[in-house]
Amino acid sequence: MKHQLYREQQLNCDIETAWKFFSAANNLSKITPKEMNFIVLSTFENDDIYEGMIIDYFVSPLFGIKMKWQTEIIHVDFQKSFTDFQKKGPYKLWHHFHEFIENENGVLMKDTVDYELPLGFLGEIAHSILVKKKVEDIFNYRYQILEEKFNKK
Repeated sequence: MKHQLYREQQLNCDIETAWKFFSAANNLSKITPKEMNFIVLSTFENDDIYEGMIIDYFVSPLFGIKMKWQTEIIHVDFQKSFTDFQKKGPYKLWHHFHEFIENENGVLMKDTVDYELPLGFLGEIAHSILVKKKVEDIFNYRYQILEEKFNKK
């Protein structure tokens, strides 16, 4: 069964700053909870995101179990949106749409994550017991870090 997580956050910065931060793969480890041991394995000559970009990671999503995760950037609309899609990893489906909308206060950032777990019924049990809260906790942590980075007064 597919699930969706939606979040939005106002960032007090210009679109260039927001885009540069979020489209740089190495910044993902800065906004991921430390206990997930998230490590970007891929190296890039620059931080320019592009369609077809493959990013490899190590992550420990549950119980400290280390696993490989690979995503591909499947869509880029410069300084407006991009989408990453899991090619290999813990989910049956992971489709993350990042959207950036300029406004009078800076940039409204929106995240829409469509995801599905493997193992059918067992995956659904794991979702209700562990995974849903874990995904929400990751994005709650991200919200706090981004508040400190972009919205400190």
